[in-house]
Amino acid sequence: MISHCSTYETGQVDPYINLAREECLLDAVEPGQAILYLWQNEHTVVIGRNQNALDECDVSTLEAEGGALARRLSGGGAVYHDLGNLNFTFLVPTADWNLDAQTEVLMRALASLGVRAEKGGRNDLSIGGRKFSGHAYYHRGGKSYHHGTLMAHVDPERLSRYLTVSPLKLGSKGVASVRSRVMNLVDIAPDLTIDDLKAALTEAFPTVFGARSEALAEDLIAEEVLERTAERYRSRAWILRDARTFDATRQARFPWGTVRLDYTTEQGVICDAALYSDSLEADVIETIPASLAGCMLDQALVQKHLGAIGVPEEMARDLASLLA
Repeated sequence: MISHCSTYETGQVDPYINLAREECLLDAVEPGQAILYLWQNEHTVVIGRNQNALDECDVSTLEAEGGALARRLSGGGAVYHDLGNLNFTFLVPTADWNLDAQTEVLMRALASLGVRAEKGGRNDLSIGGRKFSGHAYYHRGGKSYHHGTLMAHVDPERLSRYLTVSPLKLGSKGVASVRSRVMNLVDIAPDLTIDDLKAALTEAFPTVFGARSEALAEDLIAEEVLERTAERYRSRAWILRDARTFDATRQARFPWGTVRLDYTTEQGVICDAALYSDSLEADVIETIPASLAGCMLDQALVQKHLGAIGVPEEMARDLASLLA
């Protein structure tokens, strides 16, 4: 049970430092504690853990214009961050994970600012069908976080220029472009500021959880630990990940996410595979490629194999259907 709520804000806008800080806060969260971390990145595209960077972002344009590409630990899709966006992260012991309460903090804070949001899709908050907040989740070692964006006044030109969202995903939403699918909160509340959002969230957080509140010092995390963790996030090996080439590529959009499956076969047997997805089930997705090596290129056998290693039935069926 949550007994105390801790807020943590940073003025740092480096995405690698901020993602490292998020991971360090996850390690630091104590029994009975919920932490609300409020942070911003400047001119950054952040992709989900299992996404192919070059499929999701015009990396050359982003970096030529001084932007940064980063990969997070959670699943989900690519997002654009600038100083018109506020990121939030709820960090709690997994035993106290309460997605409804965490989302209620957001809804209550927004309502206090005159914004009536709706829950939509797998992980969105929207108004009139247009998304302004996307969420993702991560669980490790008995601790969990729920994080996401709150688009107050994000630059729509840059967002649409850098994000190369799959036509499969856009088609499933019934829109022609990522820009037409999203909105800024200032479209509804013209005077709203990032500081307004921070204040409203800070007030709603302990109210929803019914717990005492405290502010954490920004120097809570040792500088050397923070920098060591940030180095991993800066690594091109982490950001770009799999650069292998394969004989076949299959792509599809399913209710649980967009997926691209690359594989190579020899004499009807899968030799190697890579799987990219914006699925929120990041841990499951990550286990699949290596497990496919040695499987016969047979849909029924692959579905049975994926089920045997713990892949949810719907996901196993859908992935097997991609194999030709």
